[in-house]
Amino acid sequence: MKNFKFSLMILALLTILSAGFAAAAQDVVEIEYWQYFFEPRETAMNMLIEQFEAANPDIHVVHNSQIAYDNFRDEIAASAPAGVGPDVVTLFYGWIPAFVDAGYLVPLPEADFPAEWIESYFSPMVAESKFEGSYWAIPTAVRSLAMFWNKDLFEAAGLDPDTPPATLDDLVAMAKQATVYDGNGTDILNITSEGFAIGMSAQDHHWFREVLVRQFGGVPYSEDGRTVMYNSPEGCEAFKYLLSFEIEHKTGSNDLFTDVTEAFVNGNEAMHIDGSFRLGTIANNNPDMNYGVAELPVGPNGERSTFGSYWTHGITRRAAADPARMEAAVRFLQFITTAEAGTLWVNEVGELPAQLEAASDPAMLEDPILGPFAAGLEYAHATFFVDETVQRQVLIDAYDQVRLGGMDACEALNEAAATEQALLDDFWAARGS
Repeated sequence: MKNFKFSLMILALLTILSAGFAAAAQDVVEIEYWQYFFEPRETAMNMLIEQFEAANPDIHVVHNSQIAYDNFRDEIAASAPAGVGPDVVTLFYGWIPAFVDAGYLVPLPEADFPAEWIESYFSPMVAESKFEGSYWAIPTAVRSLAMFWNKDLFEAAGLDPDTPPATLDDLVAMAKQATVYDGNGTDILNITSEGFAIGMSAQDHHWFREVLVRQFGGVPYSEDGRTVMYNSPEGCEAFKYLLSFEIEHKTGSNDLFTDVTEAFVNGNEAMHIDGSFRLGTIANNNPDMNYGVAELPVGPNGERSTFGSYWTHGITRRAAADPARMEAAVRFLQFITTAEAGTLWVNEVGELPAQLEAASDPAMLEDPILGPFAAGLEYAHATFFVDETVQRQVLIDAYDQVRLGGMDACEALNEAAATEQALLDDFWAARGS
């Protein structure tokens, strides 16, 4: 009888403990964070999630980072109507209007993310996350473009390995000198090592819009962002300059060595324009590369310009549909956008901290690799995109119409501008403005 009573006591205790564990499990809110696959970003976010969960044991973050970049927007679009997918999502800042229109995002709660705080705490370019009066996302990091050069390829070409191109004319001369051919001619297909190649699907559409057009005396868009202006006479000259590397000087092509990014990372291109995020790729894929980074070459009259951009984080309507997930999403977003997170991000990914406090670190400004990117933030221009994917494609098509189809450069640019203008007009007309 005593054994029977003892067994009942043990059973009751186990029932109580089981109920307690179940209640504790129920108290843990699970949210999902999605980003496209890019190994340095994946590593950095895993580190932040580990820190966040240690400080917030009532929240578990599922990190989905295995989506290919090319499929990322489609995956988001497929998940949202089904009520599944991310609670917090990374997106390129230029996608915000399209994500808002599609109903994927909700405005950041003003009580948790006051506009005054965002505008005083973050880099000024973060203002591009404000749309129709609300902030929809904030970033961990920002980036600018700079000139990478391979010092070993410079030395092999008889160039000073410690002197990158300072002007656009220098860039042409050095690109020609650094291009190596197979001895059977000097056409694109005879290249065994590129001097400098244009990749419009990479960063060169940004270099054209926000750098070359301005350096040649034009502006890419009207001040309110509603009118395309890069097809001005000045813009046409800038476009001809861009095209000249492949068509006239035969210094490289995006069609060689997979693409321009792979070409530089693998040591097949002497000079390359890219963002600070590429530092992580080089560190992972070619850590022994002997390279340098410099501010972009100045224009004909000494003008400096660069393109500033960022991937940012927004809260989705899935999180907003449940108060517990919404609270967890807010806390997670606040955590991954601190100055400490920005410093971790620059160390792991190479992007610059979005927070002014972290970005003003003297050690970073003096760093020979990070310093040129940080210096560029002072004069960087961030394009307002209504649909970055479409607006990128019109310039890719214009470039290909000239290099592959033989179209006149100015005619191709005018056609691109007309297509993009129609996109802008439709976008604003839908808003009654």
